[in-house]
Amino acid sequence: FCFPKDLRAFIAIAKELGYDFQLLRAVEEINADMKERFVRKVRTALWNLRDKNIGVLGLAFKPNTDDMRFAPSIDIIARLVAEGARVRAYDPQAMEKAKKLIPGIEFCARAEDVAEEADLLALLTEWPEFARLDLAKLKERMRVPIICDGRNLFSRPTVEALGFTYIGVGT
Repeated sequence: FCFPKDLRAFIAIAKELGYDFQLLRAVEEINADMKERFVRKVRTALWNLRDKNIGVLGLAFKPNTDDMRFAPSIDIIARLVAEGARVRAYDPQAMEKAKKLIPGIEFCARAEDVAEEADLLALLTEWPEFARLDLAKLKERMRVPIICDGRNLFSRPTVEALGFTYIGVGT
């Protein structure tokens, strides 16, 4: 996902100057499509989302911030919930802001807790601490060992060697 805040600012500046910056508008459309593609990957992995438990790792727009402005997690989680999924989420810094923006989900105190009875783990923000999670222990807590890695944080061979189905970006 490219930086939507900057993108929108550049589009607005171009418009003020009387220029239709088609390339930037195309990037904005691609960003929107990336969120839908992610939801589609989750839906395909689970066949449908009704009554499925999805653990979300990362809510902030990017790691090392609590910034939720234009965070892909907002739209992605809204779509998952709209299709009947039960979502549990964790973020190291953005939890309080996310609670005001993302209704209808459970917020967990620890990253490991999102895996409890999960049918799928969705990684949405590439926090360094997530790369250090004990995936074998997470798998023990899950109903179905599937990771949908929206940031390609995890190594496919490593994750698959642990018995997970791995779905990354661009795959």
